[in-house]
Amino acid sequence: MNQIVSFAELGERAVNGRALDVSSGGIRFRAAACEIALGDVLRLTFYVLGQLVTATGTVAWATEIDALTLDVGLEFDELEGRGRALLEHFAQTEEAQLSA
Repeated sequence: MNQIVSFAELGERAVNGRALDVSSGGIRFRAAACEIALGDVLRLTFYVLGQLVTATGTVAWATEIDALTLDVGLEFDELEGRGRALLEHFAQTEEAQLSA
């Protein structure tokens, strides 16, 4: 996965990052020029299989890549609508492609 993800602390203005990996349990994304700490609760929007997914989650880890860039792991607390079903279908599709 290599696409734009929009994220923000609850009640704050959203900024964009780059989604790197996603599963039904969480997402790894890269963020630039922002402060994110372990335990922060974020609201995210991103696309899976062409459909918008909105989620909230807790930052499980954040690793500094360089002075401006963080690699962030977020565990989903809540996925709205069909979000979890879309992510499970996406994971199955990826597995099938890898084993082919």
